[in-house]
This record gives sequence, structure tokens and C-alpha cells, in this order.
Amino acid sequence: MRLTLVNQFYAPDISPTAQLASSLAEHRAERGDQVTVITGRAGYLEGLAHTSPAQATPHVDVRRVWTPDLGKSALWRRLLGYLTFFVGGTLRLLALPRQDVVVAMTTPPFIVVSAVLHKILRRNARVVLWSMDCYPDAAERFGELRTGGAMSRLQRRVNRWAFRRIDHVVALDGAMVQLLESQYAAGPGRPPFTVIPNWERLEQFPTSVAEARWAGYDSLPDDGRARLLYLGNTGVGHRFDTVLDAAERLADDAAFVFVGGGARWAELAAEVATRRLSNVSMHTYVPKDVTPAVMAGADAALITLDERSLGVMSPSKLHANLAAGLPVLYVGPPGSNVDEAIGRFDCGTSLREGDVDGLVAAVRSLPSRAESSARSRSAFEAAYCDAATLPLWDAVLDA
Repeated sequence: MRLTLVNQFYAPDISPTAQLASSLAEHRAERGDQVTVITGRAGYLEGLAHTSPAQATPHVDVRRVWTPDLGKSALWRRLLGYLTFFVGGTLRLLALPRQDVVVAMTTPPFIVVSAVLHKILRRNARVVLWSMDCYPDAAERFGELRTGGAMSRLQRRVNRWAFRRIDHVVALDGAMVQLLESQYAAGPGRPPFTVIPNWERLEQFPTSVAEARWAGYDSLPDDGRARLLYLGNTGVGHRFDTVLDAAERLADDAAFVFVGGGARWAELAAEVATRRLSNVSMHTYVPKDVTPAVMAGADAALITLDERSLGVMSPSKLHANLAAGLPVLYVGPPGSNVDEAIGRFDCGTSLREGDVDGLVAAVRSLPSRAESSARSRSAFEAAYCDAATLPLWDAVLDA
């Protein structure tokens, strides 16, 4: 099979979509597919461009399009990166001979249009949309785009045009399927949908190896308080009011460790300083291979989600935390991928925004690491590792 994946970021970049694309591409190449990846040169974060030939993925033809190394600290930087990759990626994709399947992710939004154009020019090619985010829905919910405005109506028309020509949609949870079906895939000719959660590589989180603790914890007193870890992006789709309110009340019981960055990072840091929360520590992103050591020093994982995010995005923090055997303390709407995992595997506590009492009680009643680790690790191996999810992808691609 000739298979092409299209996404703005690719390994060794630290972004979740880069790592997921790499995992799927390598897996299909090992199965004998002729795999091409069209991606950008700049990284998810400013200053992390990846252009070295030595970083190429074995047996995968990685074709990097020039994109400006501007990062995501401002909207105009993000949009310029989207635009340059959209143009360059489309030209690269249209220049390829007919592909059997083109898998288009959603960074940048609407890059699936390029895959559809390839299908129009190369008869019998199939298009799979791998939906990580939903636009313009996410932009409307967070005030970046006026609901019902001219730009919103145009983007919705583009989506409906594309969905009539897409052969399959892979979504992250049931809420996302419901949103996409209701908005863009109603009526005859709708593509089939499959829910495949994101994952982590099983080999990166072996159970037999005890990870050394991350040196970044040295900035916190090792005084027996529970360590609650928030690892990853603090984007517009996340809220921290409830977590910080709980942190104020848990000064003697828990230390909160944030490792990452994102659109709300500066706002979060300012709020921590204003509240004078001495039990909250903040550290920038760490390399992917360091994350197991970061999680090895934690007692529980924090995951938050704004209610407006339900159906338009899914936290990818879940899978690594489960792999490390961490119980999950989730603050967000019911029906998300995190809420589903907790309900299915009893691997944490699911709370709603504003339930400070519930979060405080959950922290104070955390089970022992040994007791909770087995449930979280079992959930990871059953549903959120590559060994569990890649066969689901094989079923979609080989159909």
C-alpha cells in the first residue's frame, strides 16, 4: 500500500500529534507499506526546528516543507505557520503519484482539503481524516471566531464539501463523533466513523525498569506531601480555577507541579504569583524521553478541560499518565475521553469545574501508589498503548 500522512509536526518534535504520526508511520512501514510523511521543518515550539537527515524515521520517506520557526506564542505566529504549511504541504501532496490512502490530521485545520484534492486528481485514492481538533467549532467556542459570521460560514461550507469526499473519519472519543456527525456528516453519503483514542508507545514505558526521578523535583521540598503533576500543554481548552483554589487549601497536604507551556502558561504563572502559592512549581517543557522520569516522582496526575472543549479536543496527557501508573484527578465535563477512561477502568476521580471540595477530598484520600498503579497501568495496556490502538488503525486502513 502507498500511504501518506500529512501533519505539520513529526518526530522528533515533542508535540503529541508528531509522536502519534511517527508511531503510525513506522508501524505501517514495518508491515510493508510504502509510507510517505509530509510535514514541516519548524517544531511545535519556537527554536525547535528539525531538519537533520540523521533524524529521519527508518523506512519512512519524510518530506519536510519549509515553515517559519515562530512557535505558538501569538495567534499571528500560529496562523502564519498554518498558512505556509498548508500551501507547501498541498503542493507536495499533489505532486505525489496516486496514493492508496492519504491520512490527513488536523494541524493545520482543513489540511484534509489537500488530501481531497489529491483524491480528485488521482482517481481511486482514499482519504482518512484523523480528527484531533474541530474547526471552526473550537474557535467559535473560545471567542476566536464570531459564531455565524462570514468566516465561520465559509469554514463550515468547506467542511461539508470535504466530508462528502472523505472515505473514513477517525475521532478521539464519542463526543467528537457526535459533533462532527451532527455538523458536517448528516444525510446520505456520510463517511463511516471509528473512535481510536490516542496512545503512547508501550516500549517507552516498560514495567520492569524503575525510572530515576527527574532532577526538576529538587526545587520542591521532599517532606511527604503528595506530588500532583500536570504534564503538557496549558492551552485555551483548559481551565485551572478549581485546581488553584484547591492548591490554596492543600498547602500542607500537596505540592502541585506544572511541566509544560502553552497559551495560558503566562496567565497561570501570574495567578500562582498573585495567590502566593508556595506549593505550586512551574517548569518548561522537557524532552519526550524525560517524561517517564518526571512521572516517576509523582503521586497522581492532574488533567483539566474547559467545558467548551468537549467534542472539539481531547487531552493527550491521559495516556502517558496511565502508562506511568498514575491515578488521574480530572476536572472537566463528563463525556470526554478522560472521563470515559476513569469510568471504564476506575483509574482515578472525575470531577466537575468548581468542585473544589471534591478535589481537596480526592487529594487527601489518594490511595497508595502501589494500589492505584495496577489499575492505571491495566487501563493503559488495555486501551491506550500502541499494541491496543494500532490494530484498530490497521482495520481502518486495510478495509
